[in-house]
Amino acid sequence: MNIDIKSVHFNLHDDAREYLDKKIARLHNLENMIVDLLITITKEKQFSAESTVNFRWGVSVHIKEQDFELTTAIDKMIDKLEHKITKEKEKVKEKH
Repeated sequence: MNIDIKSVHFNLHDDAREYLDKKIARLHNLENMIVDLLITITKEKQFSAESTVNFRWGVSVHIKEQDFELTTAIDKMIDKLEHKITKEKEKVKEKH
């Protein structure tokens, strides 16, 4: 699984990066299905956390969450991401 994390309009500090890495580790059991995990965190008036997941079978999922707190935006995004990946995994199992 290739992971690409970008921050726009601010520097992602080490503690925030560690927090994000810890949250991504929750997806460890699903990583055999994922080719790329692209995460972009933007700061304007509030933080916007976006992620795009590219699956082995060619499907892409895009998620965007916003919040005034960076950690809350990351939490929301990872929770939604975990749900979407699990749902996609179930769809593939149903086809086989």
